[in-house]
Amino acid sequence: MTEHRPTLVRPPPVDESKAPIENALELTDLSIIGPDIFTNTRELWHPPGARGIYGGAVIAQTLAAAQRTVPADFVVHSYHCFFVLAGDSSVPILYHVERVREGRSFCTRTVQARQRGHAIFTVTCSFVREGSGGALHAAHAAKMPAAAIAQAPPDEGYEDPEFLSAGRRDDDPFQSFRCKPTDTQKPAEEKRVWQWVRARGKISEEGGHQAHLSALAYISDSYFIGTVSRIHKLWRYPVALADVKTLEPGAREYLERLNEWEGYGKLEEYEGRPAVGMMVSLDHSIYFHNPKRVRADEWMFTEMESPWAGDGRGVVMQKIYSKDGTLLATAFQEGVVRLKQTDKEEKAKL
Repeated sequence: MTEHRPTLVRPPPVDESKAPIENALELTDLSIIGPDIFTNTRELWHPPGARGIYGGAVIAQTLAAAQRTVPADFVVHSYHCFFVLAGDSSVPILYHVERVREGRSFCTRTVQARQRGHAIFTVTCSFVREGSGGALHAAHAAKMPAAAIAQAPPDEGYEDPEFLSAGRRDDDPFQSFRCKPTDTQKPAEEKRVWQWVRARGKISEEGGHQAHLSALAYISDSYFIGTVSRIHKLWRYPVALADVKTLEPGAREYLERLNEWEGYGKLEEYEGRPAVGMMVSLDHSIYFHNPKRVRADEWMFTEMESPWAGDGRGVVMQKIYSKDGTLLATAFQEGVVRLKQTDKEEKAKL
């Protein structure tokens, strides 16, 4: 009887010379089956309570697969994907890359992630040849928000607060440091969510700029559509607010400390607030502005805002800056944000 594994090939030992995120995102070349086909080398993360695997992992691996098929002097500048079906962490993923166009300045790739013969994820990304824009060009960039200066990143030796370990896996490949909100009295469309993020460890020289870009893509999906629940002060935990007082003291303390650590006040302040019924990503776009300046293993500052939410959906925009203030990338995401209804009508499905 064939042993069932979440990967097509037995995973090799973890390479200690590489950062955890490099090991987590490692791809296996399946050219023996066909050209430009890859698969996940290791089992992908399925967050507790989520419908499927962490979307950032598939975003990052499709980008990594596409990067393997372009000339060395081309870098990604535009990435647009759709989440089609929830991924199953117990089943291997096949990444099929199609070389759509080969141009002198730009080349285009599509990648389809498939499980059990069905597409679960599809993306089109474009790559540009370095220096093809010419010496003379229009240039400007948004400045890093003052919040980044006022709430500077922690020291290099920073470790997450001890209480967070109760809700995280041991091999989490990146860290985040929340900045306290200062605009809690503003309307939702004017609020901002800030955090510092970085990949754990040191990304290897062997991984090159491609590994840094894949890591940024992975991190970009963290707390993204969740911005809508934060700026609207929606109850988003898996236990009903009325039941919090019945939890074991340790579990209740964890929720209290987590909510306070994220800068969203005390749990009792959510009394009477709507609760999230379903929240899932629909699409995700990233524009890479300075690909070769991305150092994902150094602190990066992200600012998220939502220009619109309605009809059970929301749109979020994210700017990602390097520690020195360089605008590295701008990302967008639309997702389903459905609230728990008070009536008993049957809820629509995706």
